[in-house]
Amino acid sequence: MKKYFILIGLLLLVKLSSAQTYMNRDSLLKLLPKAKDDTKKVDLLINIGQQYEFNDHTTAKQYYLKAKQLSEKINYPEGVIKYIANYSYILNLQGKFDSALILNKQAIELSSKLKDNLLIAKSYTNYGNSFNNIGMIDSAIYYYEMGKSYFEKTKDSASIYKVYGLMAIAYGKIHQNKKAIALGEKEVAYYKSSKNIMQYAIALCNLGTYYGTILNKKKSLSLFNQSLKIANEIDYKELKQTLLLNIGDVYIKNFVVDSMKNAFTQALILGRELEIPTTIAKALRGLSIYHLYKKDFGEAKKYINQSLDVCQKHSLADDNLKSLETKSSILFAMNDIFEAEKILQQTTKLNDSLIGIKVSEQVVVTEKKFETQKKDAQIQLQQASIQQKNTLNYILIGGAVALLIIILLGYRNYTHRQKLQTQRITELETEKQLTATEAVLKGEEQERTRLAKDLHDGLGGMLSGLKHSFGHMQGNLIMTPENAMAFNRSMDMLDSSIKEMRRVAHNMMPEALVKFGLDTALNDFCTDINLTGAISVNYQSIGMENVNLAHTTSITIFRIVQELLNNTMKHASANTAIVQLAKSDGTITVTVEDDGKGFNPDLLIETHGIGWANIKNRVDFLKGKIDVKSEPHQGTSVLIEFKA
Repeated sequence: MKKYFILIGLLLLVKLSSAQTYMNRDSLLKLLPKAKDDTKKVDLLINIGQQYEFNDHTTAKQYYLKAKQLSEKINYPEGVIKYIANYSYILNLQGKFDSALILNKQAIELSSKLKDNLLIAKSYTNYGNSFNNIGMIDSAIYYYEMGKSYFEKTKDSASIYKVYGLMAIAYGKIHQNKKAIALGEKEVAYYKSSKNIMQYAIALCNLGTYYGTILNKKKSLSLFNQSLKIANEIDYKELKQTLLLNIGDVYIKNFVVDSMKNAFTQALILGRELEIPTTIAKALRGLSIYHLYKKDFGEAKKYINQSLDVCQKHSLADDNLKSLETKSSILFAMNDIFEAEKILQQTTKLNDSLIGIKVSEQVVVTEKKFETQKKDAQIQLQQASIQQKNTLNYILIGGAVALLIIILLGYRNYTHRQKLQTQRITELETEKQLTATEAVLKGEEQERTRLAKDLHDGLGGMLSGLKHSFGHMQGNLIMTPENAMAFNRSMDMLDSSIKEMRRVAHNMMPEALVKFGLDTALNDFCTDINLTGAISVNYQSIGMENVNLAHTTSITIFRIVQELLNNTMKHASANTAIVQLAKSDGTITVTVEDDGKGFNPDLLIETHGIGWANIKNRVDFLKGKIDVKSEPHQGTSVLIEFKA
């Protein structure tokens, strides 16, 4: 029975990919109808399945399958890995080791894609369990070591000690009992301090099995009883039936006859309840041995026949051999030598057959291992080829992207240069136009200045001399009253001509503008207009104290205001006007408003008048902007802004 107990211990520790939480099953079932189809529902289904593991494997598997289906539906690979861990645990309990092996390999592939060290560690460990179950101990220990290395990266102490326990089971199978006991002691100490009651009970059970292999009855039995006490407290039926069989085996080896009956009877009850054929066969054989020791040969034969029936029905070859050996012993005790020898010969043949089968199985396992390694090598080769192709593709894509970026940058640089060239050409044309405008304006002002001087100094002088001569002549002439009146009228007309000539000369080049600046010149200009009575002009100056403007700028502003007021007097039929000159934050604004009849500003776009063209040219020369607001019968407002 030694081998059986170690195997059961392994099954109790196989599930490392999910943390099992023990809760009230009914409470969890009430949560299920309200749960949404998400990752939390997957975990809920897994947890419910775990609650059935103790006593209802079929229902547990159903919930695990539901968890898998939902995980695939919502693309939750972690949920699929949890399903594999729990479902393969049940498969191991049912002896379906090949199916569990295939599933656990899928878990490794999934967790590797996720690059999750913890999931990879658990998947490797469960894969090692699958090899342990089929007797490939070297592969089992290799994958345990792989799992342990990943657990160490995540610093998951609990799982590391679980791996110690699994490795102890593997070493126990190959009769390295000292290693098994050393690892088992570590596992027990850890789970005792961690207060993980269920895992502590399992570790005690396994350690008791290792001590049983070195025939330490007292220590083995003590550990089994400690574990059984905990299993009873948490109602862990799978562990209880294992412990009862182990305890019964200790009693058989040490001939404690009276105690073995209770152990095997309880194990039989649990085996039938959990529907575990191996437990039923072993418990029946144990009861048969009990009755043999009691020399109740009829009962002994009845129980052993029942055990053989179970073995044959479920193809339990090892247990069938042991039950035949027990039956042979019973027949010898009954003095039925012929039947006893006959069965003994049958057991010999059966044992030889089993050895052959095991050798064949080992060959098959070796072949499978070789095929697996071969497939893994092919997969690695394909992956390397794919990786190489992917690298080449990445290089090509990277080169194409780099070339595209270079082309885009080149095009962007070309368009930017074109834009700069166009902008520069426009600036040069504007500068050329401004230079031409400046030259025209300067020429115009120079011509105005020359004409003003010629009028004032030439014609003005001549007219003043003529007036002086006429005045001198008036004293030496004797004129009739009529001639005297005509002479006086001529003198008045001469005075008017001199005044008009001076006014024209003054307008052409205001003397105040040259001597006192723009502010004074505009004030005088508006005052002169007021004296004519043509229109009332209100001049306002804001922030122009101590402002020194270039002579050309001052003349340009003066001419703009002069032209605007002339237009107002000619066309607006206005009664009042306002002229405002202001400076603020480095900007000079000129505002001319009137209360005249107004007009549609859109007409200025189509106008070809010299006055408006002159105004625009002068504003452009100042690099300023002009804004005209006017409506019929609402007056006109002209705003000009430029940097000082």
